[in-house]
Amino acid sequence: MDIHEHQAKDLLRDFGVPVPNGAVAFTRGQAIEVAQELGGERWAVKAQIHAGARGKAGGIKLCDSTEEVGVAADALLGSNLVTLQTGPAGKKVSRVLIEQAQPSGAEFYIGIILDRALERICVIGSAAGGTEVESNTQGVIMETVDPAVGIMSFQANRLGFRLGLEPPVVRQVARAITGAYRAFRDLDATLVEINPLMVTAEAKALALDAKMSFDNNALFRHPQINKLTDVTQGDPREAQAAQHGLSYIGLDGNIGCIVNGAGLAMATMDLIKNAGGEPANFLDIGGGASPERVANAFRLIVSDTQVRAILVNIFAGINRCDWVASGIVQAVKEVGLAVPLVVRLAGTNLAEGLRILRESGLPIKSCEDLSEAAEEAVKTLS
Repeated sequence: MDIHEHQAKDLLRDFGVPVPNGAVAFTRGQAIEVAQELGGERWAVKAQIHAGARGKAGGIKLCDSTEEVGVAADALLGSNLVTLQTGPAGKKVSRVLIEQAQPSGAEFYIGIILDRALERICVIGSAAGGTEVESNTQGVIMETVDPAVGIMSFQANRLGFRLGLEPPVVRQVARAITGAYRAFRDLDATLVEINPLMVTAEAKALALDAKMSFDNNALFRHPQINKLTDVTQGDPREAQAAQHGLSYIGLDGNIGCIVNGAGLAMATMDLIKNAGGEPANFLDIGGGASPERVANAFRLIVSDTQVRAILVNIFAGINRCDWVASGIVQAVKEVGLAVPLVVRLAGTNLAEGLRILRESGLPIKSCEDLSEAAEEAVKTLS
């Protein structure tokens, strides 16, 4: 799960990471009010989307008056911002962050990630922070953290010295690094990124930008993080699936897939590709799925306008073929069947499941073999 910059800064501030004064606004009027309350002579208006590279795409504007703040906010709010990280579709801007603009200073990159190969948390630093960090991989330094003891003071200080900082500044940067690490650990994050971490002329460290991502499987422990979800920034199909407890990832193909089990779902997608087709989604309905759960999955698939055929592949162990068949029939009768439907069932209560499909009177193509089912689904498109 990703969150917005202003949300990440609020969380990091609670862990002692210094961030600029600012507040979020959803309208032009709110943006002006925030700027007036912040005071100062210059402000930054920053589009809030779940993607980076906003500055290069015109998503960050510097303003010298509150009137300019209003104009900038008005231009960004409601717009579709396309950056190097959003893809050509872009993301809609529904809120902006207003901050006091900061004087120029040295910019550094700090990132905290999970290195699965090392089974350790790693803190990454670079003296080439800012918009060009991704194109400048030289001089990247790293400290590996033992999860049993956490980041040690000498490690945070060593990162500061290796970034070429002077001792007074090292202490400030080390505190920011330690705070970011504690946020990563305590909130079950998968990424904390501060880019840039600026060092001002007064030798103060300040996180000008922040990004955080979290482990979805740990959100039950952090309801305060779960509340930060912005469904407008993700695939609406995935948001709808989450409401029904379905594991779903939207793709760009035109063959909808309903499968039980992540491994079987990936194998199904591979066979569709092998047959010359393109899967429209990954959807795992899980074990023990009721007819209602199957029906919800089917409704989700048919709501996708790019789907031109549907392939249901169920290997029933915990699941039951008759449950799946009942769910399919229930959903088809409710929403209709405007595209070809291919079903492959195997396992528990197979005969009963096939009987339900056969006696439904619906135009459903049944296949015994998965490869045959994938080929049949692709064939219906021609």
